[in-house]
Formats: sequence, C-alpha cells, structure tokens
Amino acid sequence: MASTFKGRGGRSRSTLLNRPVLKQAVYRSRLEDRIAAQLEEAGCPFTYERTRHPYIIPARKAHYVEDFDLNEVFLVEAKGYFTPDDRKKLLLLKEQNPALDIRLVFQRASNKLHKNSPTTYGKWCDDHGFKWADGGVIPQAWVDEAMQAKGKSDATDDHAGH
Repeated sequence: MASTFKGRGGRSRSTLLNRPVLKQAVYRSRLEDRIAAQLEEAGCPFTYERTRHPYIIPARKAHYVEDFDLNEVFLVEAKGYFTPDDRKKLLLLKEQNPALDIRLVFQRASNKLHKNSPTTYGKWCDDHGFKWADGGVIPQAWVDEAMQAKGKSDATDDHAGH
C-alpha cells in the first residue's frame, strides 16, 4: 500500500515509494504513515479510518447569566459580535426554559452571521422567535412594558397582605 502524508499547507509527499502500490492512502500525520509502513512491512492486514464508531459526548451543566433583567418581565442580552456559541446557547436556553422572554439588543443587527451568510443577526432572531432591537438601545416600548409590569406587581403586593 503506497501512502502519502498530507501535512499542513496541503502539500502531499510520497513517503513510501519502494512498496508496491495496492491502494493510495493519505495519512493525517507522519506517525500514522510510519505505523502503516511498519504494518505493511510485517505483512499484517489493516484498514485505515474505515469504520465510524458513534459515541455521545456527555452533557455538561451550564448556567446563563443575563446581561439585564428588566423587572423580572424579560431578559435583555446585549450583543456586539453574535457568535455561533451565543446562538447555540440561546436556542438551548429557550428550548429548556420556554417561560423565559429573552430579547437581544444588537450594536448592528444588519451584520451577517458570517462572511458569506445571507442571514443577518436580526433575521436570525426573527427565524427563531426572539425579539430584538438595533443600534445598541433598548426600545422605549420595552422600558414601558417593564415599568407597567412593575406597577402591576406593586399593586398586587400592596393588596397581598389585606
């Protein structure tokens, strides 16, 4: 089996030229290439990266701390750069805590998720059911909503003991 080590930079280098060519294999490291040569020289049959073996990465318990909690009515997350990890975290949080109202305030909601993406930060929120605002400012309507809820909870608290 002839083998080739394909190193960083994409350069291929034939390293085992004196062996008969049974199948061209590309190894990920020089060590794998040397082991393949050893096995071939010993006449030991082998395959390389043929079988996929599934396994589950154990879940880890994580915690979310919001940027702003507006009067226990909703949470506001302030975002400049909206990373893939941020998006994954928000989707998991929403799925596992459906009662939470999480809203995002972007520095620039027209930014794309990545260089070649047609999807903007705002469009991602629309697609996944998150309320959002642009320009790094919480909309006055959100502030009013939180204040109105405060007034209602104060009125409820005042009558709770009577």
